[in-house]
Amino acid sequence: MRLQRLREEVLEANLEVVRRGLVLYTFGNASGISREEGLIVIKPSGVAYDALKPEHMVITDLQGAIVDGDLRPSSDLSTHVALYQAFPSLGGVVHTHSRYATAWAQAGREIPCLGTTHADYFRGPVPVTEVMQDADIQSEYEWNTGQAIVRRFKTLDPLAVPAVLVAGHAPFCWGPSAGAAAHNAVILEEVAWMSYHTLMIDAGARGLSDTLRDKHFLRKHGPEAYYGQPR
Repeated sequence: MRLQRLREEVLEANLEVVRRGLVLYTFGNASGISREEGLIVIKPSGVAYDALKPEHMVITDLQGAIVDGDLRPSSDLSTHVALYQAFPSLGGVVHTHSRYATAWAQAGREIPCLGTTHADYFRGPVPVTEVMQDADIQSEYEWNTGQAIVRRFKTLDPLAVPAVLVAGHAPFCWGPSAGAAAHNAVILEEVAWMSYHTLMIDAGARGLSDTLRDKHFLRKHGPEAYYGQPR
């Protein structure tokens, strides 16, 4: 029953990024993990979103070996596996090629924290990875993409900044669940759009002070959060 719910949640996360305009055709994937069972549920590779059903989701172990499913898992599975292995706080991962976030990734530029909308979700700039070396691309590319992300977060809290731009590629987002990861992917695209247009208006726009950034982030996240209703 638990895995069936996770299949449904992962399907919904995949459909959410489509509904929000973050995915064209099959350009993206979402996954979720059951930490108790050590199992990952992920979208199958190259299957049209409007044809997806919960039973199409592929289940793998934490090494990426298929446990259940007749379809081939997403080609980005190894990146998801690397993130789940490195960051135990993650419950879901979403990868898209959303327009503005991908433009920042292609430029190799982090998304600066220019306003409070950004700070509500990301406690600082959205970082960009180093450019991958030829040897890493030619060998275990997807796994090495995950390792590039892990290295970039060596001194960062993945739940304080729940997204990354893979240089020359596109964003990966995450959260405590697949649904939360999809939500963060939607917000990332919005702040990528806002930052781009802010810099078009004023190329010298300054980022938020640490005080204002932290005020907005911490009032929504962490033990002292007071935004919204008690859970």
